[in-house]
Amino acid sequence: MDWDEVADCEGLLCPLPVLRARKRLMTMAAGQVLCVRATDAMARIDLPHFCAGAGHDYLEARDAGPVTLHLIRRGA
Repeated sequence: MDWDEVADCEGLLCPLPVLRARKRLMTMAAGQVLCVRATDAMARIDLPHFCAGAGHDYLEARDAGPVTLHLIRRGA
């Protein structure tokens, strides 16, 4: 799956990956996909929880070495 934009959150701890994802998603059109690059293990819990509450679709998490790629589709 491809994505439209990337939020680089490598080295940032909770809650910064969620806050940066939220800020970036606000600038995107509905249906676009954001890739959040995170090294904080809590992002696996925090990002899906944020998406569920904010109306976005948490698509998947992919491991890419020490970085996890979190894919989020912006909701309406």
